Amino acid sequence: MDHFDLVVIGSGPAGQKAAIAAAKLGKRAAVIERRDMVGGVCINTGTVPSKTMREAVLYLTGLSQRELYGQSYRLKADITVADLSARTQHVVGKEIDVIQNQLARNRVALLIGSARFIGPHQIAVDGVDGDCTTVTAENVVIAVGTRPARPSSVDFDGATIVDSDQILGMDHVPQSMVVVGAGVIGIEYASMFAALGTKVTVVEKRPTMLDFCDKEIIEALQYQLRDRGVTFRFSESVKTVETHSGGTITVLESGKKIPADTVLYSAGRQGVTDELDIDKAGLSGGERGRLVVNENFQTSQPHIYAVGDVIGFPALAATSMEQGRRAAYHAFGEPAGGDCGVQPIGIYSIPEVSYVGATEDELTTDNVPFEVGVARYKELARGAIMGDSYGMLKLLVHATDRTLLGVHVFGSNAAELVHIGQTVMGCGGTVDYLVNAVFNYPTLAEGYKVAALDAVNKMRAISRVIGASQEHELGV
Repeated sequence: MDHFDLVVIGSGPAGQKAAIAAAKLGKRAAVIERRDMVGGVCINTGTVPSKTMREAVLYLTGLSQRELYGQSYRLKADITVADLSARTQHVVGKEIDVIQNQLARNRVALLIGSARFIGPHQIAVDGVDGDCTTVTAENVVIAVGTRPARPSSVDFDGATIVDSDQILGMDHVPQSMVVVGAGVIGIEYASMFAALGTKVTVVEKRPTMLDFCDKEIIEALQYQLRDRGVTFRFSESVKTVETHSGGTITVLESGKKIPADTVLYSAGRQGVTDELDIDKAGLSGGERGRLVVNENFQTSQPHIYAVGDVIGFPALAATSMEQGRRAAYHAFGEPAGGDCGVQPIGIYSIPEVSYVGATEDELTTDNVPFEVGVARYKELARGAIMGDSYGMLKLLVHATDRTLLGVHVFGSNAAELVHIGQTVMGCGGTVDYLVNAVFNYPTLAEGYKVAALDAVNKMRAISRVIGASQEHELGV
């Protein structure tokens, strides 16, 4: 029976980083993963394939070039699923190879099979051939991720009614689609298929979408999606989905009926803990199979950690990686460094959305005085060169100490641009740094200086009025 200092269940971003961090500390580490899921959901059905598909859509449709070459411009007239999947399969295969190489290079054992607890420190690994081996571990990290939540009332067939995993395996680009759920995944796929020319209807039970983001940014995203033919049905719930020979009918609780070739259900995700026999380790699953952890990512069993999507929000690959590293460091008493507290959120819709820090609504609720500085891509030479006239960058600046409180970006390269603001915030920098900094020209990053100047000019106008009032009172 093999014994390890750390056994990680799951080889996604969180699991990889936990195992490699332990190996770098000189510990004996192992990762347990199913043969067809090396790299986890992130590599096989989630982040990497969906973002690769997005890149293929942007390239083949010529969408980002239409402001320059006309609305009829397309690189390929008839885009097929094969066109999209070819790039996806290439990238996924390459990433799996990179992960296997990283694990091998760091001497992390990769145990192929399905894991289940048989005790707090004992884990059985069920192989594909029916064989079973048992390993013991001083510490365990659960990084199994999630799967799409499926309502029991819906008959998923993988063709006309699909979840966010199955959509990557579709054999055609549908002419019409209903997307149930206006969360991050739903909106990302809605925007991709709208760009391909699919008539998309989004059904969401809440009164708005992506309500954790800046309202102005989301209004801009909605405008762009509506301009591409997307219909939104907010404050609506799905009653049933009927399958007919000619397609599907989505029946809403309000009585509305929406015909479509395909229905994509994107109504949340479920933690993959039901197959782990976690009760035998002294654990119990929370809502939707998620695990509850403390600030060090420990479960109720101090030697068992949980990281990544299985612990819930923010459920991002980037944050999961850091959680995995911190969990491994804590397990072996290694200082993990301070948490800067500013983590970016990226939404890979078309157009892109990304932000870090607080929103205007949050600051208003907390009675924090702030000023807003905005730069629009159409004012930037790089925006004109790229053909992006709708993008914008917004800075929220503290009205007193001039620190950055939030950065919100909409448009091309938003998820890249946000890191400049993140760095300034993490270092405690002020808006004055951005005012005085020199940015390459022409770049979108120059928008930081434009937005900073906008905010400073507004604050200067307030100071001017106050100063004039004081002079008047003194009779100067």
